[in-house]
Amino acid sequence: MGTPSALPGLATASRYRPATQGAGVGGDWFDLIPLGADRVGVLIGDVMGRGLEAAAVMGQLRSAAHALAKTGMQPRQLMQALDTCVADLDVPDQLVTCCYLVIAPDAGTVTVCSAGHLPILVSGAGDGVRALASPVNAPLGVGDVLYEQSCTEIAPGATLVLYTDGLIETPGSDIEVRIGELTVILEEFLTGTPCLEAAADHVLASLLPDAESHNDDVTLLFAQLPAAPLAALTTDLPAEPASVPEGRAFLHKALTSWNCAESADDALLLLSEMLTNAVQHAEGPLGLHLHRTATDLTVEVSDRSLQLPRPRIAGEDDESGRGLILVRALATSWGVRPTDEGKTTWFTLRL
Repeated sequence: MGTPSALPGLATASRYRPATQGAGVGGDWFDLIPLGADRVGVLIGDVMGRGLEAAAVMGQLRSAAHALAKTGMQPRQLMQALDTCVADLDVPDQLVTCCYLVIAPDAGTVTVCSAGHLPILVSGAGDGVRALASPVNAPLGVGDVLYEQSCTEIAPGATLVLYTDGLIETPGSDIEVRIGELTVILEEFLTGTPCLEAAADHVLASLLPDAESHNDDVTLLFAQLPAAPLAALTTDLPAEPASVPEGRAFLHKALTSWNCAESADDALLLLSEMLTNAVQHAEGPLGLHLHRTATDLTVEVSDRSLQLPRPRIAGEDDESGRGLILVRALATSWGVRPTDEGKTTWFTLRL
């Protein structure tokens, strides 16, 4: 399956054990996906069955899910698209459980959509261990399902625990009882400032002491939420030309108070281009959201239009078409993500 690259600010620990019988491969997978604007996508899934056939299906779905997540689509939209992918596979009656989470440290939220997957557990400061609230959706492959998602506030530094059924499903055991056992183990171990690597080893040793006789692949992932941004500010603006200088003044005041004057020129120029684009082509009201970490400044402009902006090559006589080219050239990273109300365009500058 391979190990995803480490993401800045997101502490993780993972374990994968293939089934002890057969080809030594299976249908479990997980992925960590940088989404930009300090957001992180976390995927975990399990293709029914084991062996090379399950691994082949898993590989296709993992690649598809990673590419879809990079577009910024919401978890329920990604799950709907994956359901179509499963339906197109030439594997009759194939079922897949999957869960996709988007972590937004600036908002202190985790948005999740689960397609029949086991509950994600959360260990927060002083809150014990609890299941992450999420609607119960059918597994991928059932077809004709309208997937739902939920958004939950979670404290910075909380730890998410994701796993597949191989960890808790053993012959003669009740899944609910085994989830309860996992919860108790986590409550005993995830206290204070836990070592995630040690926690992962402890969970496997406690729940699967006889690993050699376990005939299912096992995936376990710990992901500790990043710290909250050092500062964040939000304001609403009408979709009018006067909002461009008003937005610039708001950003300039924030940068001055955050001692980020060295990034002011580029940030103000890029914000001007994004606000102008929103005023000309989108619907209001507009939302301007700023947040900074120790290393980055992120600026987001939200509007009520579903049309996504696209960079283009402007002709010599064109009076528009250069704004996003400037954003691409000057920003450390940038992107667009759809929202329920419209879209959010963002850029990040290295401080």
